[in-house]
Amino acid sequence: MDAGSLNNRRKPATWKLAPDIAPLTQGLVVNGFGMFTTGLALFLEIGEEQGGAWLDALQAVVQITPAVPPDKSAENTTPYAAALAFTWTGLERMKLPDTALASFSRPFREGMFQEDRLRRLGDRRGDTWAVTVAEGGPVWSANTPLRPAAAHTIGAYDVSYDSEEKGFPTPISVHAVLMIYTAEDGTAADLAKRVGEALAPQGVRIVYRQELRLDAETGIGREHFGFADGLSQPEPYDEAGAVTLNDIPVTQPQKIQGVPLGEFLIGYLNGHHEKAPGPVVPGLPGETQGTSPGSAGLVPHSEAQGFYDFGLNGTYMVIRELEQDVASFWASMDENAAAIRKRDPVNSAHVTCDWLAERVIGRNRDGHLLCPGGYMKPNAYGLADSDYLFLKDDPQGTGCPLGSHVRRAFPRDGLAPSADQGETLLSAANNHRILRRGRKFGQKIADDRSPDGVKRGLLFICLNTDIARQFEFIQQTWLLNPDFAVLFEEVDPLIGPRGRMTIQENPLRRTIDVKTFIQLVGGEYFFLPSLPALKYLAML
Repeated sequence: MDAGSLNNRRKPATWKLAPDIAPLTQGLVVNGFGMFTTGLALFLEIGEEQGGAWLDALQAVVQITPAVPPDKSAENTTPYAAALAFTWTGLERMKLPDTALASFSRPFREGMFQEDRLRRLGDRRGDTWAVTVAEGGPVWSANTPLRPAAAHTIGAYDVSYDSEEKGFPTPISVHAVLMIYTAEDGTAADLAKRVGEALAPQGVRIVYRQELRLDAETGIGREHFGFADGLSQPEPYDEAGAVTLNDIPVTQPQKIQGVPLGEFLIGYLNGHHEKAPGPVVPGLPGETQGTSPGSAGLVPHSEAQGFYDFGLNGTYMVIRELEQDVASFWASMDENAAAIRKRDPVNSAHVTCDWLAERVIGRNRDGHLLCPGGYMKPNAYGLADSDYLFLKDDPQGTGCPLGSHVRRAFPRDGLAPSADQGETLLSAANNHRILRRGRKFGQKIADDRSPDGVKRGLLFICLNTDIARQFEFIQQTWLLNPDFAVLFEEVDPLIGPRGRMTIQENPLRRTIDVKTFIQLVGGEYFFLPSLPALKYLAML
């Protein structure tokens, strides 16, 4: 059942936004910019009380890419793509009014490193950082004013205390991130230099940067452990026709991967059949309230009378910079394989380091899902097939282990207690999906068994309209849940701390001890605004 390589030039059609919505939306929402294999994420610090005038200086150098498909017949195609997003503290420094700042979702207002959120993300408990966080704590964040744990008042953001006394470091303050995607490193470096020169006189400076790499020489994008990445993405649809495929509106869900557009774009129906809520803003100075559209192109909010819909066609973005210890990963696989063969010399000839690594991930190196007897066959395009169901094809996890990273990240119908509830559990699982837009950083390791001191990993990026119900739920309830499925005291073997992993086999089951392979270096919650919302910010 070995599926072979994914190196196939044929590709399935990808979804797009309707022509009236695409020009208003940042391209990152619908496009990972795979045509550009390198780039830079530039993390920006905005000066006190800065306002938005600097955005004009930025866009004179780098224009933010809309979700409009590029005109392939054009002679002078832009040699880059770009996206721009803000933290809560960044929007505060943009002089966004207090009423507007208070209208953003609670997770975004609090930031990733508020104490309650740290606990549910598995990053910190009390005064102790988890082993899955870099020593000393993250090196960058939005430095959102900390709200006491379990407080229930929205206006608690003036509460402050000495972060060092509480054991929190004071990392680099990030107020916005500009992501530039290019075909060559030199182009990205040149644009970054020009951006820095243009923004410095405006009181905005680049305080941190990270690479955006996509290595796909054989047609497969791989992360540093060597496995295909970015697979099994949700397929949005919209009952009102906001999503198209081959220029035809997609109004009904695809059976397994179909997810309402409102899970990824504010202002559209989400999984609860409600319009995904977003922030609102008052009119600009001198502007008559409620004019349609406003001077920046924003439309009046349908429910918040006198305010404009600042969230429409925008979304929330999660970024987590994750360093990968490649040599430790493969050393752990070597050690466990040797230990199993020593304990069970008769029945373990097939247990190799690669066999174990596949079961930690849940796929083979080329991305094909493990299943009883081998691997799933490729789809009609020669690519890894993502249209599978665990309850139907592998209920006991004898192919793809119950606790593997793939199975935890999207369990599909696999958590259903009985066959007749499979469809219900699949629908429930799809209410927690995210759109992944991550890229790796750092050069490929020369020898995956020899540490070389080079920092490498993944800049995890995902889009969702409800951070708590989507990203945080996946992290807390699926990935780091020690009682996930029928397991006990086991968490995700790839991103979790050191611990045990059970691998189901017939008639035996095996256990291995995995180490800590991935550490959080920095991260934050961002808001990715629409193009009209960016124009509004520039006019503040």
